[in-house]
Amino acid sequence: MARRITLKDVIRETEVFSGRVIFAGVVIGVLALALVARLVYLQIVSYDHFQTLSHDNRVTIAPITPTRGLIYDRNGVVLAQNLPSFSLEITPERVGNLATTLEALGKLIRIEPIDLKRFEKLRKQISQFKTVPLRYRLSEEEVARFFVRRYQFPGVEIRAQLMRHYPLGTTAVHAIGYVARISEDEQRQLDDSNYRGTDQIGKVGVERWYEDDLHGVTGFKEVETNASGRVIRVLAQTPPVPGKNLHLNIDIRAQQAAEAALGKMRGAVVAMNPKTGEVYVLASTPGFDPNPFVLGIDSDEYSALSTSPDQPLFNRAIRGRYPPGSTIKPFMGLAGLEYDVMLPTKEISCNGGYNLKGDPHRYRDWRKHGHGIVNLRTAIRESCDVYFYDLALNLGIDRMAEFMTKLGLGNKTGIDIKGEVAGLVPSREWKMRARREAWYPGETLIAGIGQGFNLTTPIQLAAAAGTMGTFGQRVQPILARALQDPLTGDMEYFQPVKLASVPMVNRANWDQAIKGMIAVVNDPRGTAYRLSVGAKYTIAGKTGTAQVFGLRQDETYDKDKVDERLRDHALFISFAPAEDPRVALSIIVENGGSGGHSAAPIARAIFDQLLLVNPS
Repeated sequence: MARRITLKDVIRETEVFSGRVIFAGVVIGVLALALVARLVYLQIVSYDHFQTLSHDNRVTIAPITPTRGLIYDRNGVVLAQNLPSFSLEITPERVGNLATTLEALGKLIRIEPIDLKRFEKLRKQISQFKTVPLRYRLSEEEVARFFVRRYQFPGVEIRAQLMRHYPLGTTAVHAIGYVARISEDEQRQLDDSNYRGTDQIGKVGVERWYEDDLHGVTGFKEVETNASGRVIRVLAQTPPVPGKNLHLNIDIRAQQAAEAALGKMRGAVVAMNPKTGEVYVLASTPGFDPNPFVLGIDSDEYSALSTSPDQPLFNRAIRGRYPPGSTIKPFMGLAGLEYDVMLPTKEISCNGGYNLKGDPHRYRDWRKHGHGIVNLRTAIRESCDVYFYDLALNLGIDRMAEFMTKLGLGNKTGIDIKGEVAGLVPSREWKMRARREAWYPGETLIAGIGQGFNLTTPIQLAAAAGTMGTFGQRVQPILARALQDPLTGDMEYFQPVKLASVPMVNRANWDQAIKGMIAVVNDPRGTAYRLSVGAKYTIAGKTGTAQVFGLRQDETYDKDKVDERLRDHALFISFAPAEDPRVALSIIVENGGSGGHSAAPIARAIFDQLLLVNPS
């Protein structure tokens, strides 16, 4: 069979080949044009954008934390300072195996369980790419030991910083306050640009009130870094503005005298200048050490403080609300004179009790058999309840409330720390609004001796005592004395804030009430006579006792048979020198019993310190 021969179609193959070459050329041309277009876009159109990204890859903006301002007392004693400290910090995102790293660090540097516990808590609150402190206040030996083996711990670094420290510990802690780590809620409310690099903020006291002044202004620096993040050089820098130093009106020696006099008792002392409002003493006991809060207090330690029945975290001076007891009686006497319902010479007979017409209930005097014949001066001197029952009934609750409010009782004083609460001056309108109940005459009587619904704070009582001593002048209490520029030393003093004075028809009415207060301390029959013995200045004062619970009509109070925390509170208000007051104070001793026995003697230590030892 013959073999079939196929001839090549050269022309056809040439056409096919040429078509394919042309197609490939078109594709390559289109791709080349796309590449050129992309290069034009990247190199020309988007040049500025990508240059910025490239710059940011090698240039980092780092914050420079400002130095926090110091806090001093009025005589230059340091109350809050900054100490150099080294802390060990970890950036979780840059650590391979966190558990292994922690274990290795523990062999190199002492790490306590409390450190690990705090670290884990903070790690959950902070982003993974931010540093989390593991140990504070490393020793120089620990720092050197770490740096020798630093290459073994990527993501771990030692940070040098200034840490807040309170050299006097518990002294004046409720006035000074403390700083602690910024919480998530606080972080959201802060100016992020000014708090970058800052991890602590004032929490209470003047540390919180004057936070903006104490903190300063954060600085920034542009640093060039290599691929591993190590700084090569600083390109530009804006220095921080340090926080201002804060000088307080607190006299730390008088503060220490007050706290020492209170001892282990629960209570509060406030001493101030009645003409300028300068607060010399703001004491609340028991106190607490603020330094653990700076580092991050252990939850067990904090729980012990917050659940203690003695409430060491509670600022009694501005937040404690107590019945004023008999300390209200001089103000009641003033009200009686102002509304012309009695004369200072008017006398009544006190036989140990008082009865309302048609009411079998007997309102007892603190002295079982009474005080005999008394007038305004002797009633204040001996704290006669019966006299002020009668005065209260004649005044009526509405006029009483009106006058006490003019004195500032029942309202916040405006002192420059957070947390102050208002007291309560009861009235007919208040009871109907708050309790939906009518006012009863018997409630007027007990309100006249500072019991019943009456509530006040130690800071309000100190301010009211000052108002009495200055014949109705009222001034806002203030803890801060001045702000100081740390660079120039220039002082910016706070000026007194005058409040509306108490109007009186007859100025002589003040004299009548003050004479009674002078007799309380200087007359042998006064309830605080022991306070004046050996004094080189004249003191005017008034003792008070506030019931914690009520007694039945036939029941007799015996403090030895009553649980210690159910005993009466002891109070004392005072000012000195009586003729030209430079110091007004109030004292409350919880469950202290008699004001003359427990509270009044504390006043002498404070007056001596402020008027004799350090008369600033």
